[in-house]
Amino acid sequence: QVQLVESGGGLVQPGGSLRLSCAVSGSLFILNAMGWYRQAPGKERELVATITRGGTTIYAESVKGRFTISGDYAKNMVHLQMNSLKPEDTAVYYCNVPEGWGPRGSWGQGTQVTVSS
Repeated sequence: QVQLVESGGGLVQPGGSLRLSCAVSGSLFILNAMGWYRQAPGKERELVATITRGGTTIYAESVKGRFTISGDYAKNMVHLQMNSLKPEDTAVYYCNVPEGWGPRGSWGQGTQVTVSS
């Protein structure tokens, strides 16, 4: 089971940007896909971005055009570039294998993103 460590969160003003990183233990090549999830207070965890091993990306409507997911296979990392951030993007962000794409890793601690003026 892969281990996942998220980083890069913080406090940012509306309209700002953040880049999240996910370190994957082992080789990223063995995973069919990776995704970024988020969980806001009182809400269920939701998948916001997916990247397949072939490079296809899929985004939730709420982040399409603002977020970009990418994979760095040389460093076994997955990134989420978040631009034009909104207060409703405030959540704890996690990375993991999306449901249906193979065995999931252990959930990490996540990284807190707070968008507020």
